[in-house]
Amino acid sequence: MGAPRNHRLSATALARTRAEDIARLTQGFCAQHLDAEYGELCAKLIGRLARKRSASLERGETRVWAGAVLYAIGQVNFLFDPTQHPHLKFDDLSRLTGVSKSALATRARAIMNLLRIMPLEPEYCRRKLLAQNPLAWMVEVDGIVVDARTLPSEVQTQLRRRGLIPDLDCADA
Repeated sequence: MGAPRNHRLSATALARTRAEDIARLTQGFCAQHLDAEYGELCAKLIGRLARKRSASLERGETRVWAGAVLYAIGQVNFLFDPTQHPHLKFDDLSRLTGVSKSALATRARAIMNLLRIMPLEPEYCRRKLLAQNPLAWMVEVDGIVVDARTLPSEVQTQLRRRGLIPDLDCADA
């Protein structure tokens, strides 16, 4: 009975170690090619993946996981759109990470499906996009979905305090 428990513990430790390795790669990449905010969002996504048993961070190459995390966060924030800043071409992401485009896209799609992430996902959205993101501001009031920005300021304050809408003043600090 002790062996399965130890195996489970070592798998968790391995996932934690792999998550740290993946985070180091993404942080270095973001510092060199993107910005600190991208690094924070990648770290947040990696932390969530590490807590998901079904993510299996223990399997696959660390650089593929790192590239896929960058790709997923990039998809959420339109990194590949030349009107955005920072901007990076998909070909450049592939070349800079040393991971094929098909491997990046496949693993990133798996991550996004597993965690139910879509473009403009408020949890992984950059502050600049978050202010314009309608998904971040939708709340249900008496069974009706409304844009929280249209509600009285005291109601908005309560919603911010409860974490239901973004606190952009706090996010900029």
